[in-house]
Amino acid sequence: MIAAIENDERWQSGNTAVIPGWEGTSDVYLHGNLIATIGDTWVQLFDGDHRSATTKSRLNAILSAFGADGERVFQRAGEWFINQGSAAIPFISGMRLL
Repeated sequence: MIAAIENDERWQSGNTAVIPGWEGTSDVYLHGNLIATIGDTWVQLFDGDHRSATTKSRLNAILSAFGADGERVFQRAGEWFINQGSAAIPFISGMRLL
């Protein structure tokens, strides 16, 4: 998945797909639902209407490769958050991280 995003290539394996978009972006789908769009200087995250462990795993792989140091999605008391440095901010589907 990460190599396909980096190389602007179409890729699919199991339930995950990468589709190159406009102007160097890549869209990542899980079970046919958009979970991320990656641009040159930003990452936009979606929950794909399924806040599952698999969705978090894919988003965290994307953040590990393209996000800022330490950014990750985690769950606390049933709610999703993004760890940004020393702050935990609520996860909002469609949020864009620089």
